[in-house]
Amino acid sequence: MRKPRILWVDDEIDVLKAHIIFLESKDYEVETANNGLDAIEKVKENFFDIIFLDENMPGMSGLETLTEIKAASPNVPVVMITKSEEENIMDEAIGSKIADYLIKPVNPKQILLSLKKNIDQKRLVTQQTTSAYQTQFSQLGMRINDRLNYNEWVDVYKKLVHWEIELATSEDDAMDQVLAMQKDDANKAFFKFIKENYLEWLNKDFGERPLLSQDIFQHKIFPMLDAGQKVFVLIIDNLRFDQWRTISPVFEEYFRVESDDLYLSILPTATMYARNAMFAGLLPSEIEKVYPHLWEDDDNEGHKNRHEEELLRKQMERHRRKEKLYYEKGSGIRRDRQTSESLKNILDSDLSVMVFNFVDMISHARTEMEMIRELARDEKAYRSLTLSWFNHSSLRELIRSLAGNKIKLVITTDHGTIRVDNAVKVIGDRETNTNLRYKLGKNLNYKSKQVFEVRDPRLAYLPSRNVSTSYIFAHNSDFFAYPNNYNYYANYYKDTFQHGGISLEEMIIPLVTLVPKG
Repeated sequence: MRKPRILWVDDEIDVLKAHIIFLESKDYEVETANNGLDAIEKVKENFFDIIFLDENMPGMSGLETLTEIKAASPNVPVVMITKSEEENIMDEAIGSKIADYLIKPVNPKQILLSLKKNIDQKRLVTQQTTSAYQTQFSQLGMRINDRLNYNEWVDVYKKLVHWEIELATSEDDAMDQVLAMQKDDANKAFFKFIKENYLEWLNKDFGERPLLSQDIFQHKIFPMLDAGQKVFVLIIDNLRFDQWRTISPVFEEYFRVESDDLYLSILPTATMYARNAMFAGLLPSEIEKVYPHLWEDDDNEGHKNRHEEELLRKQMERHRRKEKLYYEKGSGIRRDRQTSESLKNILDSDLSVMVFNFVDMISHARTEMEMIRELARDEKAYRSLTLSWFNHSSLRELIRSLAGNKIKLVITTDHGTIRVDNAVKVIGDRETNTNLRYKLGKNLNYKSKQVFEVRDPRLAYLPSRNVSTSYIFAHNSDFFAYPNNYNYYANYYKDTFQHGGISLEEMIIPLVTLVPKG
C-alpha cells in the first residue's frame, strides 16, 4: 500500500525535525520546503496527498503561496499553520478553501488529527459506519420479524433509510448489499402487515388508524389556519423519504423543522388516487360518488389530476372554511417572473398549495431515456439527482424568499417510488389499466400469493368499472407484465422506478412542517 505523501512548507523547517520523524514513524512520507517558490515547484512536479503551509514566511507569504498552489493543484488539501490569531487572516485563508487551520505551536497529535481528518476520513468513516450498522443489523432483523404496529414500522423504516444514507458515504459495497437484502426482508414483512390491516383501517375513525392521504388537510393543515397562521403547502410528487432526507439540509438553511412526520399513502400509491384523496379529503370511491364530474377514468392520461384545486375548494366548503386559497401546479422549470408572481400570490393568501412534478418527471424519464437511467442508476444516484435539481431550481429561490415572512411551510408528497426488478405475469383484457404496480379490470388472471388482491373494490373504497372489477397490488420489487412480449417488457422495465403498489418506499412518505428561522 502506498504511503501518503506530505509536503511541509516552513522557513524554520529544521525546528520541525521531531514532528517529521514522528510522522514517518506513522507511515507517512514527508517532503519539505523552506520557502513558497520551492513549494510551488515541488507541487508542479510531484503529487502530494496534503500540504502543511506556514502562513508567515519571508519573501512569498503563505497566502500568496496558497494561491499559486491552488492554481497548480486545485484539489490538494492545504492546512495553514500560523502564529497569528488575527481574524482577517483566518477569513482569507478559509476563503481560499483551505482544509484546516492550525495555530502555532502545533503538537504532533494536532498534526496527526488533521491528517486523519483530511486524508483518512473516508476510510475511517467507512470503518465506523460499517461497524455501527453491523451492531444494529441483528437488532433490526429481529424487529422486522416481530409483529410490529404501524408506528413501529415507521421507526424501522426511518432506521433503514438512516443506514442507507450513511452507508452511501462509505466505500463498503458489501454492506450496501447486506442493507439491500435487509430492506428486501423488511418489505416482504411490511407487505404482510398491509394485507392484514389496510382494509380494516379504512373503516376506522381518525386517531384509531395511521394518518392517511385523505386526512392531511383536515387534520394537519386546517388546524394551522385555525391558529391564525398563513400556510404554504409544497407537494413534490413522487418524493421518497430518503430523497427528503437528502434535500432537507437546504431547507434548514432558511427554516427550522417544527415536526418531521411520516404518513401512509392510500392504495393504489398512484397520483390519481392518493393525491386526489388528499385534495378532496375523501377516499376515491367517495369522490366518484359525491363529485362524479371531478373523477376521471384510470387510463385517462393527462387528465387524472386536473381537478385538484376544485376538489380542495370543495373540501374547504364542507368544513366551512373561508380562507383565501392560492393553488399552482408546475414541473419545477420556471422563469424568474413566474417565481416573483408566485411569491406575491403566496404572501397575499391564507393557504397556498403548490404541486411540483419534477421528481416524478425524473422517474418517468429514467424509464424512457438511457442517459437519465445512467444519471440515476441506483437509489444513491437518484437522491443525488434530486438534490442537484433542487439546488439549481427556482423553487429554492422561492423558498429562500419565503423565509423572511411569517409563513409556515409544509413539505409533503402523494406517494413514493420503488426500484423494480422482478416481472410477475398477469393476464387481463383490453380494458385493464397500464400501471406496472397495480392492475384493475375484470377476469384478471394471476398467482394470488404474489399480490394483494381486492376482489370487491368497495372494501378498499375504490371505484369499480363494473361488477366484475377487481384490483391487485404488487409488493416489494415486483412489477406486472403481460405474457405477450413478456421477455421484452420484463427487460425494458427491470431496474426502473415505479409506483402504485405496496412497499415502505411507496407508502410511508414525508409530511414535514417548517417555520422561518427569522
